[in-house]
Amino acid sequence: MMLLASHGFMIAYLPQMNSEGMRNRPFYGTRFANVDGVYHVAGDSATRHHVQRRRCYCYDHYKQLIPYMDAWSRQKSLVRMRHDLVGRDEDHSDMLIILQHPPVYTLGTGSLEKYLHFNIQDAPYEIYRTERGGEVTYHGPGQLVMYPIVNLRYHKMDLHWYLRSLEEVIIRVLSSTFAIKASRIKGLTGVWVGNKKVAAIGIRVSRWITYHGLAVNVTTDLSPFQRIVPCGLQDRETLTA
Repeated sequence: MMLLASHGFMIAYLPQMNSEGMRNRPFYGTRFANVDGVYHVAGDSATRHHVQRRRCYCYDHYKQLIPYMDAWSRQKSLVRMRHDLVGRDEDHSDMLIILQHPPVYTLGTGSLEKYLHFNIQDAPYEIYRTERGGEVTYHGPGQLVMYPIVNLRYHKMDLHWYLRSLEEVIIRVLSSTFAIKASRIKGLTGVWVGNKKVAAIGIRVSRWITYHGLAVNVTTDLSPFQRIVPCGLQDRETLTA
């Protein structure tokens, strides 16, 4: 499944990431992984034979700074394409976009502007209100952003399971790559080291096809987070891996 592909790609990319030498190139190019779908990523007891084998196409742009609007538009285009393929019974693969963004703030569909420590008309960086869940967050160089486009019909039609699976991928990678003991906090979405958030998750699902995704702070400049209340959590801080 794409979640296993995410695990492998994150292990490969996290140690290499830095905020220097980023190249601005057109948003194209693909490499893919062909992996089995499994349910037990988040501790589910279901077995492999319940899930079809699916190819995961990876749009690999982690060395580039992709403008947020470009990536957002690409996701929506790919989701529309998946819907068309579903209608023709030709949806045989999942997708994963990996990249970094130039500095940008994004708001979820119901985000409150009270969590911004600046006037939205005079924002220090570009700011977008999106259709994902969650409150305001920051993206910038040194942050690994992954946008899985997955048809949950072929995996498990359960958003709680999907969110916990994304968290589990991050937890395992931080452990195996950095020997960092990360965890969940009950009632909160994301991945934490102690009381500090190292990875944020915000998704949207359209007819069981996912988009938006997760962001892991690797070598991220954390100062832009001081101008917002990340994820609307007043008493939590962010950190890098």
